[in-house]
Amino acid sequence: MDFLGISASLTGRRWIGPSPEVERQAEALAQSDHLPLALCRVLARRQVTPGSAATFLNPQIRDLLPDPRSLRDMETAAARFLRAVERQERIAIFADYDVDGGTSAALLIDWLRRKGLHPTLYIPDRIDEGYGPNVPAMRDLGAAHDLILCVDCGTLSHEPVAAAGCDVVILDHHLGGETLPDCLAVVNPNRQDESGELAHLCAAAVVFLMLVEANRQLRDQGQTGPDLLSMLDLVALATVADVAPLIGVNRALVRQGLRVMARRERPGLVALSDLGRITTAPTSHHLGFILGPRVNAGGRVGRADLGARLLATDDPAEAQAMAEKLDQLNTERREIEAQVRAAALAQAEERGLDAPLVWAAGEGWHPGVVGIVASRLKEATNRPAVVIGLDGAEGKGSGRSIAGIDLGAAVQRLAAEGALLKGGGHKMAAGLTVARDALPDAMARLSALLEKQGAGEAGPADLRLDGLLMPGAADVDLVHQVESAGPFGAGAAAPRFAFADMRIASARRIGDTHLKIAFTDGMSPRLDAIAFGAFDTALGPALEGHNGRRFHLAGRLEINDWGGRQRLQLRLDDAAPASER
Repeated sequence: MDFLGISASLTGRRWIGPSPEVERQAEALAQSDHLPLALCRVLARRQVTPGSAATFLNPQIRDLLPDPRSLRDMETAAARFLRAVERQERIAIFADYDVDGGTSAALLIDWLRRKGLHPTLYIPDRIDEGYGPNVPAMRDLGAAHDLILCVDCGTLSHEPVAAAGCDVVILDHHLGGETLPDCLAVVNPNRQDESGELAHLCAAAVVFLMLVEANRQLRDQGQTGPDLLSMLDLVALATVADVAPLIGVNRALVRQGLRVMARRERPGLVALSDLGRITTAPTSHHLGFILGPRVNAGGRVGRADLGARLLATDDPAEAQAMAEKLDQLNTERREIEAQVRAAALAQAEERGLDAPLVWAAGEGWHPGVVGIVASRLKEATNRPAVVIGLDGAEGKGSGRSIAGIDLGAAVQRLAAEGALLKGGGHKMAAGLTVARDALPDAMARLSALLEKQGAGEAGPADLRLDGLLMPGAADVDLVHQVESAGPFGAGAAAPRFAFADMRIASARRIGDTHLKIAFTDGMSPRLDAIAFGAFDTALGPALEGHNGRRFHLAGRLEINDWGGRQRLQLRLDDAAPASER
């Protein structure tokens, strides 16, 4: 049943409240664990059972970290890594150009530096070389090194790995094919011969597990390895930025990683945080929307290795210079993205937004922004989306998926069928290369594959709410309590609450698209709310011109820390007119 009877809000969404089962579980939790009902509704949605809330609210890595040796080739990979360290061999790290690749590389560089080694970092240029290992680069690296570590890439790179001519270890999480490259070790929870129990790990988490195993082997030899807990800030950043689901050990890794980051010990993240004006303890939102895009900017529109080098440096002055360059590149990236997004959305609308796949392709669209634009199309349509930049006889693109639709598997199947020149990825994201003249047929085939998974059945994204709150019950303490059930992100939606039948006390536009309001139920003090991008939808005009009408409001409670003073604020997601009385 529609929550508060809202089947079509001002943004066109249906509101869905807690199910009867969740409500019963929440009541039981409140009685057994003596916690506020609002928090218990969030815990019940996350399937926390009565009596277990304390453990969930304080996740410990030691309790949730899997045995690294449960992954195939792990012991071999760690042993070869340690042998290279012991013999002072020449080590090269070949990493992807995104946040996950950059953090994976920085983890290894940090660990090796603490052991007195300085590896070679190689990150391919997105435009000139494309994703993953290529034959010339691997051949050159192999000629000058004894061991190559491929991180966040390599699982499908048979020919480049064979060209290396030295030992290669792959630490990856992308979907594997029927055969693996011929190398010393492929550690990947998404190999086809793995159980899939750790399929939610990003590449940096896989690298972290390899370092856990390396430290274990060192202890068996009577030696001590570097402190790994101090490196969890990098794992947290990768997990959130790569949109890995925040469940199980991922939740514990991010939770502890945020604590490490709050100590401000890594010069690169300190410099980026200051440029991003992060003045409070970092959250998963900061990782995903402030730090992640800046780390990514070098690989998208600038120097590919800049983000990894920033994360790995221990020199504050060098970190400051690189952070400023990345911040500048991120601004350029936003400008390029805006142009491509407008063209892609217009093209997709002309083609139709109700198909199982929304896609667009354009001449010269920058390869560094097509993935972000695909995300925007996906968010706007609640459909898997692919955006492709055409250059000569080929097009290179990225895709983003919605929950329950495995885009990576569909793209990989298309590549195996020959409809794509190259393609791969994981459930929520994929990359592809397609011949220009094969583009329409390839997209039609991809759409058909996604339709079989149910992609065409999705309507406008529902707004799922964790219940109803009165303004008088919302305070800073409640926000802290609810946030203890986090961190929130992919696979763990942020808690959202509804405020019913509210009067808009004030409303003013901020900039071109945002709206700031204050609302009240007439009995409690006013509560502030901000709606970003409100004037991109019907939300802004309706609330700004409320004319005394009352509204149901929905969003996420947060703390606005301004000038050292904490104030409660609603991050407004949606609204609907209340029934006239």
